Amino acid sequence: MALSATGGAAAVAEEESGANLGETLKVGSYFALWYLFNIGYNIYNKQALNALAFPWTIATIQMATGIFYFAPLWALGLRKAPKLSMADLKTLLPIALCHTGVHVGAVIALGAGAVSFAHIVKASEPVVTCAANAALLGEVLPMKVYATLLPIIGGVAIASMKELSFTFLALAAAMLSNVSSSLRGVLSKKTMSGKQIGENLDAQNLYAVLTAMSTILLIPMMLAVEGTAFIPAFKAAVAAGSFTNKSLSTLLALSGATYYLYNEVAFLALGKVNPVTHAVGNTIKRVVIIVASVVAFKTPMSTGSIIGSSIAIFGTLLYSLAMNSVKK
Repeated sequence: MALSATGGAAAVAEEESGANLGETLKVGSYFALWYLFNIGYNIYNKQALNALAFPWTIATIQMATGIFYFAPLWALGLRKAPKLSMADLKTLLPIALCHTGVHVGAVIALGAGAVSFAHIVKASEPVVTCAANAALLGEVLPMKVYATLLPIIGGVAIASMKELSFTFLALAAAMLSNVSSSLRGVLSKKTMSGKQIGENLDAQNLYAVLTAMSTILLIPMMLAVEGTAFIPAFKAAVAAGSFTNKSLSTLLALSGATYYLYNEVAFLALGKVNPVTHAVGNTIKRVVIIVASVVAFKTPMSTGSIIGSSIAIFGTLLYSLAMNSVKK
C-alpha cells in the first residue's frame, strides 16, 4: 500500500511538472511570436512607406487587413461573434477614434523618420498617461511614480536633440500616437469599467470590433487627406521596376497581417503573465525593435541618441514597476 501511495504521488508530481513545462512553453511561444510579428510589422511597414509615401492610405489598408482575419473566424463559428446594440457602438466610438489616432500617428511617424526614433518617442507614453489620468479622472499617483517620469522625459529629450534623422513631423506624429493611446486607456476605464457591453466581447473581440470601427473611420479621412493618388503612385512604383504588382501587394498585405497578429498575440501573451513580467517584456520588446530596425535599415544612431534612448526605455520599466506596486 505504501509503495502504491508513493508511486501515485510521484505520478501526480510528474504530471504537474509536465503541465507546468507545457504552460511555460506556451507563454514562451506567445512572447516569441509577439516579438517576431512586431519586428516584422515595423520592417514591412517602413519598406511600404519607403516605396509609397502615403501613410494615411497604408494605415487604412493595414487596419482593414485585420477584418480578413477575424471575420472568417466569426462566420465559421471558430470564435463567438460579439453582439452589440447601437448604444454599445456609440459607447465604443470615442475609444475607436483614439484607436485610429494611435495607429495613424505611429504610421506617419515611422514614415517621416527612422523606426528607432519613433519608438524612442513612443517610450514617453507614460508621461502622457499620467497627465491624462490626472486631468480627466482626477487620479493623483504617489510621488515615486512621478519620479520615474523624469528619466523618460530626459532620455527622450537627449535622444531627440542627438537624433540624426530627426524631423518635427516624426516627433509630432509619435506624440499624437502617445496621446491617442493614453486617451484610449482613460476612456476605456471611464466608459467600460463595471459596465457590460454587448455579448461575447472579450479582449480579442473588443480589439476586432475597434479594428472594424477604425477602418470605417479611416476611409473618409484617408480620402480627404490623400485622395486616390495612391493608385497612380502604386502603378508608378511598379513601372519603375523596383516592384512587381504581386511583390508590392504582398508587402502591403504582410504589413497589415503582422500589425493585426502582433496585437492579437500580445493579448494572449499578456493574459498569461503577471504585470511585472508584462512590464519587462514590453521594455525588452522596444529595445529589440530598435536594434532590429537599425540593423535592417542600416540607420545610424549617434552616441547621444543611444544614451538618451537607453535612459528613456529604462525609465518606462521603472514606471511600469512603480505602477504595479501602487496597484497591489
